[in-house]
Amino acid sequence: MDIRRTTTTRRAMAAVAIAAGLVLTLAGCGGGEDDDEPDRTGSSSSSPGKGGGDEESKGDEAPPADKVLAETRDGDVGVKITSALRDGGGFVTVSGTVTNNGDRSWMGADWASDERELRSNGGSLSGASLVDTEGKKKYLVLRDTSGRCLCTKFDGRVKQGETANWFAQFPAPPEGTGTVTFQVGSMPPAPLDISEGE
Repeated sequence: MDIRRTTTTRRAMAAVAIAAGLVLTLAGCGGGEDDDEPDRTGSSSSSPGKGGGDEESKGDEAPPADKVLAETRDGDVGVKITSALRDGGGFVTVSGTVTNNGDRSWMGADWASDERELRSNGGSLSGASLVDTEGKKKYLVLRDTSGRCLCTKFDGRVKQGETANWFAQFPAPPEGTGTVTFQVGSMPPAPLDISEGE
């Protein structure tokens, strides 16, 4: 019996020693990875979307908010159009920014529509339009039954040096129409391409 116990004990101790050796070996390998990990994180976070091909990097490749489709200027007021998206609901939403580079506040009064139904909108994009030159059609800003435009209304003024976001919704041109011209106030017309939504 003593020989069996001694043999069993030796086997158990050998197994513990081997297991301990493996744990230390794995811990040693793991420690090296931890030392390298900041470098790996730094390099992967500094270059997202450079062809990694994973789903997260594809999500980062969405159209950037600062992508400019068209830009136009009237005096000290500059307009950038960053999106023109056709929606499945039959309309196009155009959005962007307006920057006041002048020395006075600006409120968009000359952007308002002169239509009687839209006069209550005040300084807004109610006077904006999309022109399909190929189809020879002009699309005015959509409005609800109360005469409110489906667009940004500048309730306050855009102070000097400030930038404000804006949007305006229009009826969608026919499916084959990809390029339209955006017009508002006395701004020069700005041609832009419509992108397809979901």
